[in-house]
Amino acid sequence: MTLPACTPVNLALPAEAARTAGRAALAQALREARARTLALFAAFEAALAAGLAVPCSPDLNPPLWELGHVGWFQDWWLARNRERQRGAACVPDHGRAPSRLAGSDALYDSSLVPHDSRWQLPLPKAEATRAYLQAVLDDTLALLAASAEDDASLYFFRLALFHEDMHAEAAVYMAQALGLPLPAEVAFPAEGGPASAAQGGASLQLPAGDWQLGRTGPGFAFDNELGTQQVALAACEIDAAPLSWARYLPFVEAGSYREPRWWSPEGWQWLRQAGLSAPRYLRQGPGGWQRQGFGAWLPLDSSAPAVHLSWHEAQAWCRWAGRRLPTEAEWECAAMTRPAFRWGAVWDWTATPFEPYPGFAPHPYRDYSAPWFGTRQVLRGASAATVPRMAHPKYRNFFTPERSDIFAGFRSCALG
Repeated sequence: MTLPACTPVNLALPAEAARTAGRAALAQALREARARTLALFAAFEAALAAGLAVPCSPDLNPPLWELGHVGWFQDWWLARNRERQRGAACVPDHGRAPSRLAGSDALYDSSLVPHDSRWQLPLPKAEATRAYLQAVLDDTLALLAASAEDDASLYFFRLALFHEDMHAEAAVYMAQALGLPLPAEVAFPAEGGPASAAQGGASLQLPAGDWQLGRTGPGFAFDNELGTQQVALAACEIDAAPLSWARYLPFVEAGSYREPRWWSPEGWQWLRQAGLSAPRYLRQGPGGWQRQGFGAWLPLDSSAPAVHLSWHEAQAWCRWAGRRLPTEAEWECAAMTRPAFRWGAVWDWTATPFEPYPGFAPHPYRDYSAPWFGTRQVLRGASAATVPRMAHPKYRNFFTPERSDIFAGFRSCALG
């Protein structure tokens, strides 16, 4: 029997539990997030030696800066925030308590410190930075133990947790881009779960109907998730799982990276500038296709989800195949109404530009969403590098369309 498009199934997700977590669960999650942060930094130390030098790039940050920024963000929004109990109603520009680390605002405030200048900053050494993070975490846990259990009082604890989780995933992207080895258990906390495998070319039917975008109800929400709207969906079929390499490689082998007819003008310009004749981190080896994984070349599993693809590449494949990318409303509807819809192995690019929902109001962390509206595309789901508590079907990820260092792939749609 076909389910109506507007009937969600039960959401028994670690991400929903994290968004409504109380003090005890949050304390444990904050400790787990910090352990992953430190393990990732230790891997960078082992690979890069004492200098921790990485090239200046718009897609990277110096690892030592990243480490300090994670601690600074938690300190800024919790111990130093005199309005933390107001949650999303906090006035962000009030006078702050002094930092535990003198001069930390001039080093780690990403809203004020220009990106390229981060390579020249007089950052504290690794041991001092780790000590700063430990002291900040101790402050955070003490404040959490004394906090009320309501959503406003816990808002910034949840925000700090998810912020650290996002930076951990960004560190995995950076290691992949630089070809640095990472322990698999640190890189891929979600690998091996039920959503990890691609499923050939199976598709699911979505009947026409209305779908409501926007998060409602108790718990934490990012500002760009709020503001509900009804979206009319036409009947369509959508891939049950992200596109596999077996479905993507014929596009490559047909010479389509040399065929401008499949690419948008912007996509073709990006492709020429990038100098790609195949997807990033892929090459033809003596025994067939190989993929790069943290600096090592490995045989490509053609049944695995295609990954490290830009939005331009996803769009080009869809034109070649006579299909299209789903909108974020179609993706969300399928994720929440079709139990056979598999997601979480790679982020899914969508056809939807990153824009605010109706009635958008920025939360206190003003730079999270508003500066990026109109310049990025929405991705939905999660990847194997995403900690499971971040994998929520309402979560809106967003990146510029040329980014292929992230663990992103896509699925396709056609008229039903």
